[in-house]
Amino acid sequence: MTASLTDTRSAELYRRALELIPGGVNSPVRAMRAIGREPIFIARGEGAELFDVDANRFVDYVCSWGPLIHGHAHPHVLAAVAAAAARGTSFGAPTAAEVELAGEVARRMEGVEMLRMTSSGTEAAMTAVRLARAATGREPILKFAGAYHGHSDGLLAQAGSGLATQGLPASPGVPASAAAGTIVVPWNDPEALIAATERHELAAIIAEPLPANMGLVPPRAGFLELLRERADASGALLILDEVISGFRVARGGAQELLGVQGDLVIMGKVIGGGLPAAAVGGRAELMRMLAPAGEVYQAGTLSGNPLAVAAGLATLELLDESAYLRLGAITARLADGLREAAEGAGGGAGGYPVQIVHEPGLLTVFFSAGPVSSFADAQACDLDAHARWCRELLARGVYPPPSQFETWFPSLAHTADQLERTLEAAAAAFASLPEPASER
Repeated sequence: MTASLTDTRSAELYRRALELIPGGVNSPVRAMRAIGREPIFIARGEGAELFDVDANRFVDYVCSWGPLIHGHAHPHVLAAVAAAAARGTSFGAPTAAEVELAGEVARRMEGVEMLRMTSSGTEAAMTAVRLARAATGREPILKFAGAYHGHSDGLLAQAGSGLATQGLPASPGVPASAAAGTIVVPWNDPEALIAATERHELAAIIAEPLPANMGLVPPRAGFLELLRERADASGALLILDEVISGFRVARGGAQELLGVQGDLVIMGKVIGGGLPAAAVGGRAELMRMLAPAGEVYQAGTLSGNPLAVAAGLATLELLDESAYLRLGAITARLADGLREAAEGAGGGAGGYPVQIVHEPGLLTVFFSAGPVSSFADAQACDLDAHARWCRELLARGVYPPPSQFETWFPSLAHTADQLERTLEAAAAAFASLPEPASER
């Protein structure tokens, strides 16, 4: 397999973008600095493939960071958006489709009796935290190191995702008072969780049930159940952030897959079908605290935008049980193949040392000799080897998330041929790496 990537036009666009957009991109991870190259500018997407401005073709495993569970430009979703746009792009008034989408979410996700839509996961997380503080009369929030819940001030403490990629411990401009209300403990550490819930009167514990912003780091056996138990025992609410996992890993999200239910749930990505949409949902008595039913204020001009609602409904319509079975099989084939590719490379008898972690529709290749169960473990990965491997994949026509701390997003559009192309590229990319430091 050849390894070449022409990027003349991308380079020209990047130079121009640097003059007009901070860092040349509108979201930090797109800059590709973590893998040691400049960004690739995309012209179009089709199914599970991307085509850039230099006419390079890639099998895409970013899929817009999760919303495109059916791949790019799916005809059913495009038709729904076009029909909605023909009726008007935004009204700033209620529509019937908003009610339909809320009903569909309530049918799919146990414990979500009411829904409030926003335009981004950051807004939905802010709203959930505000609701929890109003409901409990308390202020402190407990989150986990490496978990990213959007870029609001109080939730940026020890966040993963782009902050981890850039190596920033927090963000300048965040007031000390905002950070002071956030208690951070290591993920998968029962003792630290118990100690923190005993020491602080918490308004909420906020967690991704399947953390995917430090790479995919599932909970150890019993850890989610402990979150539920400690929230109940301490009088805190449990906020589960399913922006990534919601409607991706199962019909009812990670809560259905793992059997633990939150008091409030944050949703995004798939719920908007590729357009800007997110939501917070939960029990009716909590949700009715939001204005105008209650006194907790939240608003947004484009919340429940008719185009985003149409895309979300069309996306969910295609997600039946057979779809999740197919997505699970696609992800498992990719994981098994990547594991085999790594085992066939590297200097030692065991192949190149990586950990392949996956759930339906989610996957991470950790460049680590041992299991990754926390943010500290993820940070200890061989970031240089991962960066080179990603560059080699790009040169061979595979578009991976350009950061060790992000998750691959296999989709229902990925074909057997595309998976084989990916695995052939991955094997060649592993073979091109120098021997791991431990093997030298």
